[in-house]
Amino acid sequence: MKIKSASSLLFDIINTLVMILVIIVMVYPIIFVFSASISDNAMVASGQVLLWPKGIHFAAYEKIIVDQNMWISYWNTIRYTVVQTVLTLIFTSAMAYPLAKRWLAGRKWILLMAAFTLVFSGGLIPTFLLVKQLNMLNTIWAIVLPSMINTWYLFIMRTFFEGLPEEIEDAAIIDGCGSMQVLLRIVIPLSLPVMLTIGLFTAVNQWNAFFEALIYLNDGKMHPLQIMLRTILIAGSNPQGEGDLSYIESLKYAMIVIATLPILCVYPFIQKYFVQGSMIGGVKG
Repeated sequence: MKIKSASSLLFDIINTLVMILVIIVMVYPIIFVFSASISDNAMVASGQVLLWPKGIHFAAYEKIIVDQNMWISYWNTIRYTVVQTVLTLIFTSAMAYPLAKRWLAGRKWILLMAAFTLVFSGGLIPTFLLVKQLNMLNTIWAIVLPSMINTWYLFIMRTFFEGLPEEIEDAAIIDGCGSMQVLLRIVIPLSLPVMLTIGLFTAVNQWNAFFEALIYLNDGKMHPLQIMLRTILIAGSNPQGEGDLSYIESLKYAMIVIATLPILCVYPFIQKYFVQGSMIGGVKG
């Protein structure tokens, strides 16, 4: 058995302590938010709830569950997120695959124009005017289309595709597969780590987005869940517009729990692909 040196042992101890500190910093807010959501409103408002719940009750959740607007907003967020993620993966992969091939005519110019958008964008007002002229205001497409292809994700996926063995694609072409069949049957299955990683990034960004909804959606029935959460956190009003504020503090934290729970449930299932997809797509090339 190899004996570690004093410096190596000291590094392991410091590294372990730092990791424990990082875990505490990351886990504590989650525990506190959940505890505050089921604690007595007065104790939460007075700062008595620091870690564990006090005066446990579920009044805030009961108020939220019976609110029809919350379920409408929840459904809007789900469909915005699903449509955005699916379209992003489809169109990003369709654009990244030919850009990964050196035989593509004008490949360098296309990459240069794509990289240009990382530094300069069309701007908020021109984008709004374009969305308005396309009659997409108060529609799901106003939320999905302007941000459908992220240039950074495009470069990550292109770099990942470049790292795939060309022999596999050549064998598929010899067997009679066209470019689209190679992409769908060979490249995409082999690119599961980067696809899930980009899908996770896209889903989280869209799930937490609210600014686009404030600009493009005037119809309250189209608002996502984050708009309701923003109203409760900033305006300090309850979702039903009632005058009773006896549960408003607990309600804020209960809304945070409800808004965060789906992402927390999805992440563990694709965590094993996360590091592989982000590192391979970002380091090679």
